[in-house]
Amino acid sequence: MSSTAKISVRQLQVYYGSKQALKNVSLEILPMQVTALIGPSGCGKSTFLRCLNRMNDVIESCRIHGEILLDGQNIYNSDIDVVTLRAKVGMVFQKPNPFPKSIYENVAYAPKLHGLANKRDDLDQIVMTSLEKAGLLAEVKDRLKDPALSLSGGQQQRLCIARAIAINPDVILMDEPCSALDPIATAKVEELIDELRVNFTIVIVTHSMQQAARVSQKTAFFHLGELIETGPTEDIFTKPQDQRTQGYITGRFG
Repeated sequence: MSSTAKISVRQLQVYYGSKQALKNVSLEILPMQVTALIGPSGCGKSTFLRCLNRMNDVIESCRIHGEILLDGQNIYNSDIDVVTLRAKVGMVFQKPNPFPKSIYENVAYAPKLHGLANKRDDLDQIVMTSLEKAGLLAEVKDRLKDPALSLSGGQQQRLCIARAIAINPDVILMDEPCSALDPIATAKVEELIDELRVNFTIVIVTHSMQQAARVSQKTAFFHLGELIETGPTEDIFTKPQDQRTQGYITGRFG
């Protein structure tokens, strides 16, 4: 395992009760890249993603074995503060989930919670910068006090991305962030992902192989709880090494 990885996953096994959801998965996630996780429904890709910021901790029946190192530190060590971990590893969900607050308050919430801004001017700066990075500022700058839920679906998802980056995480996890969006909103979010990888390490679960090909530099193919193959995105899509990868990409199953 290389020391240059932002996240190193080693021999990860996940069980929900007696059902094994992930089997001995090892994967390196490199910094400032987009890593796409692809595979049929129920293959374990969302389970894997949720392990990276310990979101599975809230599921009582879930047991996890193996190691996940973030910058060399095992995030499952007993002395790890999960709140701090989730500030470093942000998450954007499948359906946009803005808080029932104003646009401004959605982005300001986490910086206030984590004490990142002592003065209103500092908080304003964080909110404006985050909205700008999320490609949303031009559309909402005159309506920051409006309810976040008054935004369109695509705008809500970009607001959730602004909310995730407001505390300057190291990693952003995205669980099918475009599946509830129309093609125009999807294109905007994809463009945004490409811009964000300059500053953030991004891991995205997607059911769209076209999207994986467009936005990622590395792709990992999961099937029945196993990581079948991983490599540069172009190689996975043009010259996969495993017949199962080939079968999935060409639409023979999935």
